[in-house]
Amino acid sequence: MATEYIPAERQEVITEMVSHHGVVTVAELSQLLKVSEITIRRDLGILEGKGVLERTHGGAIGSRRMSAEPFYDQKNRVEMAEKVSIGKAAAALVNSGDTVLVNSGSTSLQVIRQIAGNDIRIITSNIGAVLERPTEGTEVILIGGVYRPQSNSLVGRFASLTLEQVYGSKAIIGVDGVSYKYGLTTPNHQEAGIASLMIERTRGPVIVVADHTKIGVVSNFLTARIERVDFLVTDSGFEEEYREDLEKAGVEIIIAGVS
Repeated sequence: MATEYIPAERQEVITEMVSHHGVVTVAELSQLLKVSEITIRRDLGILEGKGVLERTHGGAIGSRRMSAEPFYDQKNRVEMAEKVSIGKAAAALVNSGDTVLVNSGSTSLQVIRQIAGNDIRIITSNIGAVLERPTEGTEVILIGGVYRPQSNSLVGRFASLTLEQVYGSKAIIGVDGVSYKYGLTTPNHQEAGIASLMIERTRGPVIVVADHTKIGVVSNFLTARIERVDFLVTDSGFEEEYREDLEKAGVEIIIAGVS
């Protein structure tokens, strides 16, 4: 005789599966728990309301919170092969004549290192750009502002005033979290403000660079809704369950191969 679960028990099982596997589908949960797919979708809706998971077209993916910001040196030591490959793939989207707005972050810095072409201007809050030698034909402009050691970047009113005087043809934005439902998020309101302003001052595509560990993460401060993103450049660890919803929102996903 099949085990019958009350709703609370079903939701506990679903929570454990999401925690263990990261991704679950409505079909497999329906078969496992011996209930209809409508019932499973109702359970997923309840768990999404509690912040346990984020529903996708065919199931759900676990929601991960980032409330504390790791220091730049910590972030710069993880997923480095992926970040280098993402940097190359994103830099390939930059064309001669572009003015590119680039924010803070170790992945964003990898993009700056790879950009090459004629008459390209990079306007950035990323202090790491100071140590890079731009290729011939590339100009690097560092915005002013208050230095944040946590992100190795410049923020504040002076930074905003600089950005308010320019228009970018493209924006390349590093993030701490990418979510279909919650958008682009970061633990710090100042970083969110600078990245948001860069997007606002861009009259062309917005390119988000994020390794697979950032996908599905939700943090405290909103940078932009997912609909504002044109390209997401990530690595082969990207969970395909995210693809349909992101593409439905107009995001083109580029998977960078790791050398």
